Amino acid sequence: MKRKCSVLIVLIFAVLSLNAQHEILTDRNGKKMLKGMVSRSDLSEDSAFTAWYHRNLQGYMPDSLAIEALRKNKDLEFIVFMGTWCPDSQFIIPKFFRLLQEAEFPEEQVTMLATDRYKKTSARWAEAFAIRYVPTIIVMVNGKEAGRVVEYGASGKFDRDLAQLIASLN
Repeated sequence: MKRKCSVLIVLIFAVLSLNAQHEILTDRNGKKMLKGMVSRSDLSEDSAFTAWYHRNLQGYMPDSLAIEALRKNKDLEFIVFMGTWCPDSQFIIPKFFRLLQEAEFPEEQVTMLATDRYKKTSARWAEAFAIRYVPTIIVMVNGKEAGRVVEYGASGKFDRDLAQLIASLN
Protein backbone atom coordinates (compact mmCIF):
# COMPACT_ATOMS: atom_id res chain seq x y z
CA MET A 1 0.00 0.00 0.00
CA LYS A 2 2.84 2.43 0.84
CA ARG A 3 4.37 1.79 -2.58
CA LYS A 4 1.09 2.54 -4.34
CA CYS A 5 0.74 5.81 -2.40
CA SER A 6 4.30 6.82 -3.28
CA VAL A 7 3.75 6.07 -6.96
CA LEU A 8 0.47 7.97 -6.84
CA ILE A 9 2.19 11.02 -5.35
CA VAL A 10 4.81 11.04 -8.12
CA LEU A 11 2.11 10.66 -10.79
CA ILE A 12 0.16 13.55 -9.30
CA PHE A 13 3.29 15.72 -9.35
CA ALA A 14 3.95 14.73 -12.96
CA VAL A 15 0.43 15.78 -13.98
CA LEU A 16 0.69 19.01 -11.99
CA SER A 17 4.00 19.85 -13.62
CA LEU A 18 2.33 19.78 -17.02
CA ASN A 19 0.07 22.58 -15.80
CA ALA A 20 2.59 24.37 -13.60
CA GLN A 21 0.75 27.15 -11.88
CA HIS A 22 1.59 29.28 -8.95
CA GLU A 23 0.11 32.09 -6.95
CA ILE A 24 1.75 35.49 -6.99
CA LEU A 25 1.74 37.02 -3.53
CA THR A 26 3.36 40.02 -1.91
CA ASP A 27 5.56 39.46 1.12
CA ARG A 28 5.59 41.66 4.20
CA ASN A 29 8.16 43.96 2.57
CA GLY A 30 6.00 44.48 -0.52
CA LYS A 31 8.15 42.19 -2.68
CA LYS A 32 6.79 39.62 -5.11
CA MET A 33 6.61 36.08 -3.74
CA LEU A 34 5.58 32.87 -5.48
CA LYS A 35 3.58 30.02 -3.96
CA GLY A 36 2.93 26.71 -5.68
CA MET A 37 4.51 24.93 -8.62
CA VAL A 38 7.41 26.90 -10.10
CA SER A 39 10.15 26.26 -12.63
CA ARG A 40 13.75 27.33 -13.03
CA SER A 41 12.70 29.82 -15.69
CA ASP A 42 10.19 31.40 -13.29
CA LEU A 43 13.17 32.32 -11.13
CA SER A 44 15.86 32.99 -13.71
CA GLU A 45 13.73 35.10 -16.06
CA ASP A 46 11.32 37.02 -13.80
CA SER A 47 12.74 40.45 -12.98
CA ALA A 48 11.61 40.06 -9.35
CA PHE A 49 14.07 37.16 -8.89
CA THR A 50 16.77 37.44 -11.56
CA ALA A 51 19.14 39.55 -9.45
CA TRP A 52 19.54 37.00 -6.66
CA TYR A 53 19.27 34.05 -9.05
CA HIS A 54 22.19 35.15 -11.24
CA ARG A 55 24.25 36.65 -8.39
CA ASN A 56 24.24 33.32 -6.56
CA LEU A 57 25.55 31.48 -9.61
CA GLN A 58 28.70 33.59 -9.81
CA GLY A 59 31.82 31.58 -9.10
CA TYR A 60 29.92 28.39 -8.22
CA MET A 61 31.54 25.16 -9.32
CA PRO A 62 29.40 22.11 -8.50
CA ASP A 63 30.94 19.29 -6.49
CA SER A 64 32.50 16.84 -8.98
CA LEU A 65 31.20 13.82 -7.04
CA ALA A 66 27.68 15.24 -7.22
CA ILE A 67 27.99 15.71 -10.99
CA GLU A 68 29.19 12.13 -11.40
CA ALA A 69 26.48 10.73 -9.11
CA LEU A 70 23.76 12.49 -11.12
CA ARG A 71 25.24 11.34 -14.43
CA LYS A 72 25.11 7.73 -13.21
CA ASN A 73 21.58 8.00 -11.81
CA LYS A 74 19.42 9.72 -14.39
CA ASP A 75 16.37 7.77 -13.27
CA LEU A 76 16.06 9.78 -10.06
CA GLU A 77 13.32 12.31 -9.47
CA PHE A 78 13.55 15.38 -7.25
CA ILE A 79 10.87 17.18 -5.33
CA VAL A 80 12.20 20.53 -4.20
CA PHE A 81 10.56 22.87 -1.72
CA MET A 82 11.85 26.44 -1.64
CA GLY A 83 10.81 29.97 -0.83
CA THR A 84 11.38 32.91 -3.16
CA TRP A 85 11.50 35.01 0.05
CA CYS A 86 14.10 32.76 1.73
CA PRO A 87 17.82 33.72 1.62
CA ASP A 88 18.91 30.06 1.89
CA SER A 89 16.68 29.12 -1.07
CA GLN A 90 17.95 32.10 -3.03
CA PHE A 91 21.52 30.90 -2.43
CA ILE A 92 21.06 27.15 -3.01
CA ILE A 93 18.40 26.75 -5.70
CA PRO A 94 20.34 28.48 -8.53
CA LYS A 95 23.32 26.27 -7.64
CA PHE A 96 21.12 23.17 -7.65
CA PHE A 97 20.06 23.96 -11.21
CA ARG A 98 23.67 24.63 -12.25
CA LEU A 99 24.58 21.20 -10.80
CA LEU A 100 21.81 19.58 -12.85
CA GLN A 101 22.99 21.41 -15.95
CA GLU A 102 26.61 20.29 -15.47
CA ALA A 103 25.45 16.69 -15.00
CA GLU A 104 23.16 16.92 -18.03
CA PHE A 105 20.36 15.78 -15.75
CA PRO A 106 16.83 16.18 -17.18
CA GLU A 107 15.15 19.20 -15.64
CA GLU A 108 11.78 17.55 -16.32
CA GLN A 109 12.53 15.19 -13.44
CA VAL A 110 12.44 18.05 -10.96
CA THR A 111 9.21 19.20 -9.36
CA MET A 112 9.72 22.47 -7.51
CA LEU A 113 7.21 23.96 -5.11
CA ALA A 114 7.49 27.44 -3.65
CA THR A 115 6.19 27.90 -0.12
CA ASP A 116 4.95 30.94 1.66
CA ARG A 117 6.67 32.14 4.85
CA TYR A 118 4.66 29.61 6.85
CA LYS A 119 6.08 26.75 4.72
CA LYS A 120 2.67 26.14 3.13
CA THR A 121 2.00 25.32 -0.51
CA SER A 122 -1.10 24.93 -2.58
CA ALA A 123 -2.89 21.61 -2.04
CA ARG A 124 -1.00 20.97 1.24
CA TRP A 125 2.06 19.37 -0.41
CA ALA A 126 4.43 20.80 2.18
CA GLU A 127 2.36 19.24 4.93
CA ALA A 128 2.27 15.89 3.12
CA PHE A 129 6.08 15.87 2.98
CA ALA A 130 6.50 17.30 6.50
CA ILE A 131 8.49 20.31 5.29
CA ARG A 132 9.82 22.40 8.16
CA TYR A 133 12.74 24.20 6.46
CA VAL A 134 13.45 25.44 2.95
CA PRO A 135 15.06 24.62 0.75
CA THR A 136 14.48 20.90 1.06
CA ILE A 137 15.63 18.70 -1.83
CA ILE A 138 13.93 15.29 -1.76
CA VAL A 139 15.44 12.44 -3.77
CA MET A 140 12.81 10.04 -5.12
CA VAL A 141 13.55 6.52 -6.39
CA ASN A 142 10.75 4.50 -7.98
CA GLY A 143 8.15 6.81 -6.48
CA LYS A 144 9.51 6.58 -2.94
CA GLU A 145 11.53 9.05 -0.93
CA ALA A 146 15.13 7.84 -0.70
CA GLY A 147 16.36 10.78 1.36
CA ARG A 148 16.54 14.53 1.54
CA VAL A 149 18.97 17.38 1.91
CA VAL A 150 17.60 20.18 4.08
CA GLU A 151 19.03 23.66 3.63
CA TYR A 152 22.84 23.39 3.44
CA GLY A 153 22.90 19.76 4.58
CA ALA A 154 24.82 18.20 7.44
CA SER A 155 28.21 19.07 5.91
CA GLY A 156 27.27 22.66 5.13
CA LYS A 157 27.53 21.94 1.39
CA PHE A 158 24.26 20.81 -0.13
CA ASP A 159 25.90 19.35 -3.26
CA ARG A 160 28.33 17.24 -1.24
CA ASP A 161 25.50 15.85 0.87
CA LEU A 162 23.42 15.23 -2.25
CA ALA A 163 26.34 13.29 -3.78
CA GLN A 164 26.68 11.16 -0.65
CA LEU A 165 22.95 10.47 -0.58
CA ILE A 166 22.84 9.44 -4.23
CA ALA A 167 25.99 7.31 -3.89
CA SER A 168 24.41 5.49 -0.95
CA LEU A 169 21.57 4.35 -3.22
CA ASN A 170 23.84 2.18 -5.37
